[in-house]
Amino acid sequence: MAPSLIQCCRSLALSTWLLSFCFVHLLCLDFTVAEKEEWYTAFVNITYLDPVTSEVRTEKTECGRYGEQSPKKEARGLVLVPSSLQDRQACDPSLRFPPLPANTAWVALVADGNCSYREKICNVANYNASAVVIYNVGSTNANDTITMPHPGTGEVVAIMIPEPKGREIAALLEQQIRVMLSISIGTRNLHKYVSRTSVVFVSISFIVLMIISLAWLVFYYIQRFRYANARDRNQRRLGDAAKKAISKLQVRTIKKGDKETESDFDNCAVCIEGYKPNDVVRVLPCRHVFHKHCVDPWLQDHRTCPMCKMNILKALGILLNADCTDDVPPDYETSVGGPPTNAISGESEITFNESSVVLDPGGGSASSSSTLMKRQSLRQRKATSSPAVSGHQAPISSDSDSSFTTGVEVDMSEVHLSTEHECDLAKS
Repeated sequence: MAPSLIQCCRSLALSTWLLSFCFVHLLCLDFTVAEKEEWYTAFVNITYLDPVTSEVRTEKTECGRYGEQSPKKEARGLVLVPSSLQDRQACDPSLRFPPLPANTAWVALVADGNCSYREKICNVANYNASAVVIYNVGSTNANDTITMPHPGTGEVVAIMIPEPKGREIAALLEQQIRVMLSISIGTRNLHKYVSRTSVVFVSISFIVLMIISLAWLVFYYIQRFRYANARDRNQRRLGDAAKKAISKLQVRTIKKGDKETESDFDNCAVCIEGYKPNDVVRVLPCRHVFHKHCVDPWLQDHRTCPMCKMNILKALGILLNADCTDDVPPDYETSVGGPPTNAISGESEITFNESSVVLDPGGGSASSSSTLMKRQSLRQRKATSSPAVSGHQAPISSDSDSSFTTGVEVDMSEVHLSTEHECDLAKS
C-alpha cells in the first residue's frame, strides 16, 4: 500500500470526526432554537387601606407571569372576585360580579382549575374587565407560575400569580377592603430546551457518524499494519540478499609493500583511516577497497558502494522479487555512468605474445623497474617456449620476479608499450 493512500485514509478519518462534531453541534443548536419558550414576568402592585391603622399600604412584587397569548402591556383597576363561591374559578358563563359604577376599570381575580384558561378569560372578558389575574392552585411549589396558553382571547391582559399572593388578595376582599391592583411588564425570559424527538434524532445521527468514523479508522489501521508487515518482509529479503552478495565479494589481507599501504593511496571511506599491513579489506565489484569490518555493516544496510553508490546486488546478478524493487537503489549504470565490472575476485587480463599485461581498473603507470623485468622475462620465454597468447589472473600486488604488472587506465585503447623494442617483441 502506498504511503499516499495511508495519508489519504488518515486525513479522511480526521475529516469525518470533525464533520461529525460540527454536524451534531449544528443539529443541537438548530433544535435548541426551534424548541424554546419566551415569557415575561409581571410586576403586581396592590394598594389598599389598612382598617386597623387607617394607613394606605402598597406592595409591589415581581410575582406574576403573562399568559402566552396575552398582550404585553400595563393594566390597572379595582380588584373584584365572583359573587358566588362556586364561581370563584370563573368556569360558568353566567357568573356574577359585584356591581360597580359605570366606566370604572376593574380587574378580575379567579382561581385556577376545573376548566381551561381560555374559558376563564373569555367568561370574564364578557363583563369588560381590564385584566384577568389567575392564581395558581395545587402546585407542589407554592410560588410556581406557568405561561398560560389561552388562544383566541383577544386583547385582554391575563397573568398568573402564585397561590399565596392570590389568597392574600382574596382575604382582603372578603373583609370588604377595596384593593387597587396595577400590572406592569417585568423581565423577558427565554427558556431553551430540546424535545425528545430532537434528542432521538441527534443521537441517531451522532451514532451513524461515529460508526462511519470508526469504520474508516479500522480500515486505516488495517492498511497501515499490512504496509508495515510488507515493508519488514522486504527488508528481511533485501538483508538476506545483501548477506549472500557480501559472501561473494573478494576479501584480501594487506601485505607490506602493497599499493594500499602507500601514502598517496585513498583512505578507507568509512572510517577515514589508512591501510596497514595485515588489515583485512573487502574489494567491491567497482574496484573500491574498504576495511572489511567497516564496509560489511554498511553493505548489509544499504547494499551500495559508499563511494560510487553502485548496487552490489545488481552488479553480482542477484535477482530480487518484484515487491522488493521499491527499496533497491538505482543501478550502477545510472549511478556512475558506466557498466559495472563483472569480475569479483580478479582483474581484467590482456596478454600480448609472451608478455602478460594485467589491466587494473584501479589504474597506475608502469615503472622503469617493471620495464627491465619485462625484457628479461621475454628473453627467457623466447628461448624456452614458442610464442603464445594466454590469460591468467594475477594478484593486485605481487613481488614475483617471473611476471610483471602494468597498471593502465580503464579504457583499454590506451595501453602503451614503453619502447619500440618492446613493440617488436610483441609482434614476433
